[in-house]
Amino acid sequence: MRHRVANQNSTSEINLPQNFASSSPPRIEFSKSKTQPVTAMRILVVEDDTQTAALVGQALRDDGHAVDVVADGREGLKRGAINAYDVLVVDRMLPGLDGLSIVQSLRTAGVKSAIMLLTSRGAIEDRIEGLEGGGDDYLVKPFALGELVARVNALGRRSTLLNDEVVLRVADLELHRMRREVKRNGQPITLQPREFKMLETLMRNKGQVITKAMFLRDVWDFEFDLKTSIVSTNISRLRDKIDRPGDTPLIHTVRGVGYRIDEPH
Repeated sequence: MRHRVANQNSTSEINLPQNFASSSPPRIEFSKSKTQPVTAMRILVVEDDTQTAALVGQALRDDGHAVDVVADGREGLKRGAINAYDVLVVDRMLPGLDGLSIVQSLRTAGVKSAIMLLTSRGAIEDRIEGLEGGGDDYLVKPFALGELVARVNALGRRSTLLNDEVVLRVADLELHRMRREVKRNGQPITLQPREFKMLETLMRNKGQVITKAMFLRDVWDFEFDLKTSIVSTNISRLRDKIDRPGDTPLIHTVRGVGYRIDEPH
């Protein structure tokens, strides 16, 4: 069976497993309109079936999202714990570590990313187990590709509302998102728009490492060459303003990985 996914510029076909759908699915259009359902998100797909993973990953990319795909449960847990994903799409049956164990481990670690579980097990008891284990949504195979994308977008909107804090705080540093103001120890700090966005990204993900690639995508909305020094240059400027002489450093470099902001220990 072949399933066709189309966008405005091109059409590609991806083979599907025979049991993915009972009949030929309809053509699904993913247009780059001005009214995207949500802003671009970073999504992790943990799925060991290569054809399903390719189809889901491409559909989400066509909808404007940045998508990472892994096939092993342990690798999925590692990625989900280290990186700041908006949504995780996790298969229940995986090599290395099953999907439910991934969800439970991430929730225990305090990861708040929205999580959708994919499974061929559609019994009510299985759904309850998945949701009570920490999942936010549960989609049974075979599923309509358009429904999966719509559900992921809904999870993204819900996650944004739940985590849309007006004031972000790390130690004596405060960032007021609506007023676009930053203060440390009550003293105002003037930041350029890019610097403000970088600081907001760090503070939204307090304690987590933000990689250079994540900054390039989230702050500049562009895929730069990873060899560019634009991130390190702007971090240096931001650090000069946030961690001034006499202040306890809050912005830390994780050598070879990226940067994080955290409470002083």
